[in-house]
Amino acid sequence: MTFGDALTAPQRSVTNAPMSSQASQILWVGARLQARLAALVGRPLFWFLFVALGLAIPIARAVHVALPKPLPILSTVPPFAFTDQNGESFGTRQLEGKVWVANAIFTRCPTVCPLSTQRMFQVQHHARGLGDYFHIVSFSVDPENDTPSVLHEYAKEHKVSPRMWSFLTGDAESLKQTLNGGLKIYMGKQAEPSDDLMSIGHGSHFVLVDSKMRIRNYYDPTDSGALDALLRDAGLLASRGD
Repeated sequence: MTFGDALTAPQRSVTNAPMSSQASQILWVGARLQARLAALVGRPLFWFLFVALGLAIPIARAVHVALPKPLPILSTVPPFAFTDQNGESFGTRQLEGKVWVANAIFTRCPTVCPLSTQRMFQVQHHARGLGDYFHIVSFSVDPENDTPSVLHEYAKEHKVSPRMWSFLTGDAESLKQTLNGGLKIYMGKQAEPSDDLMSIGHGSHFVLVDSKMRIRNYYDPTDSGALDALLRDAGLLASRGD
């Protein structure tokens, strides 16, 4: 043994003794914790609390999500019945229990109607998931020209789903009462027009009506965000049973 070995051996002995005791204590504590954890996991109460906590977290988050406020009730649409593109009677009786959206058009219209019909086609496409709870109604403001057969061809041209979308025509005065008085969409015609086509006037807004025939909102089809708002509101009305 060298002089250096003589000096370091006792030091190594003194140093290793406390370290061994400390390691033993850590191992003992770890073993106790592992045993207690194993006993806890083996109890049904642990798993019941674990599952309950897992369910409680998403529920708590959902409670704090602010739901949209209900749409205001603006007015009520009086009963009506006209003739659709298939030559059949269609009106409030067929619309009972459905959320529906209405607009005013005429097939010869060279200005706003093509865009309005295009926008309504987009509504038809995106609202398919609502099924029979949703319907589209387009009222003709030119009933003298827009007969059921004319409307039928117009519907085919624009790929209209007969299940979802009805084009209505009928007596001009009755249409005016339903549009002006009921839906609050303007319909009018100049008394002595120099241009028959340009003499026909009508409103362009879409009208959202709930299943109880109450008007809930109006939408401008030229507004880029209007269709998203309309579809969202229609879906909320359908889900709430309004």
